[in-house]
Amino acid sequence: MPKGWVTSRSFRSIRRAAIGLMLACLSGIPAHAAQPASPPHDAKHISALTFGILPIGGPSESLAAWRPMLDDLSHTLGLPIHSISVSTYEGLAQALSEERVDFAFVSGRLALDAVTHDRMRVIAQLTRTNGSRGYYSVLLVAKDSPLRDVEDMFRQPGRLRYGRGEVLSVSGYLVPETQLFANRRLDSDTFFANVIVDNHQNNALAVANNEVDVATNNTADLERFAKRFPDQYARLRVLWTSSLIPHAVVVIREDLPAELRQRVAAALTTYGTGKNAQAELAKLQLIHDISGFAPAGNETLVPFADIEFNLDRRRAYSAQWVSDAAMQARLHKIDAEHQMLVHQLMAPTKP
Repeated sequence: MPKGWVTSRSFRSIRRAAIGLMLACLSGIPAHAAQPASPPHDAKHISALTFGILPIGGPSESLAAWRPMLDDLSHTLGLPIHSISVSTYEGLAQALSEERVDFAFVSGRLALDAVTHDRMRVIAQLTRTNGSRGYYSVLLVAKDSPLRDVEDMFRQPGRLRYGRGEVLSVSGYLVPETQLFANRRLDSDTFFANVIVDNHQNNALAVANNEVDVATNNTADLERFAKRFPDQYARLRVLWTSSLIPHAVVVIREDLPAELRQRVAAALTTYGTGKNAQAELAKLQLIHDISGFAPAGNETLVPFADIEFNLDRRRAYSAQWVSDAAMQARLHKIDAEHQMLVHQLMAPTKP
């Protein structure tokens, strides 16, 4: 998306207000009467849906992987389903905020923003063939690397090259930053001699090709990487493994008609379970070793809110403060904001 692209809700609101005022001046009627009342959301005619895809590998690769399942959902819903696949998490976040996406497959961190700022809600969480409840963030090094554990890494400040994910990536940035670096009052962007930011696939390739010394990744993407790049995978070794991270989720816009939201959720959560289960499961396997989608709500995002909370607290402890009172005030603000967010996520939502 070009940097100069301007389609935010605030811009649209200003434009509508300006048009309303102009019409009022021309017609001599009050400005509030110049803009006809919008129909109720459920009265809107929806002619198509747009699905946003979390970047896994390249955008075209992700589109090709999701298309067979989306075609089936389109047939079930009786609506065309267009898709948006981007190369970065930030690109998908922008598409969500600009309301160019009706429902989307997103990481927990992206879902938090979508729920709290973009009027979306969680309707499903992916399940995997192996029945796992989640996946793990990892640090990768070359198989013959002299680094035997993370303590070896931390003994070399300013000497190593690092590959990480975007700041919106849970396994590529947030979890290792929280569990490893912030714990030691460090910031990965200043600890290493050089930092590159890329997706999991390219970061793994960078380690295998000796372009970086250490890189973040996750166990789910590594399984996929091993199948696509077996020779490069054979050159890798896992240096560190995180605690369990819950799987990614599907979010949907709250201003879509309730009946349509329910049908989309039902189509997703029953996919791969009916009379065409075998063919549908084969299509799910094309995506990311997905076995289906389980019903879920916003409460699924609490663990991701906790990750952000812990990172904020650890950074507050390691920051420079003019006084202990100033630090305590910051910590109190972090605690209060986290409690409010958890309360919001746990609140029951209407269908």
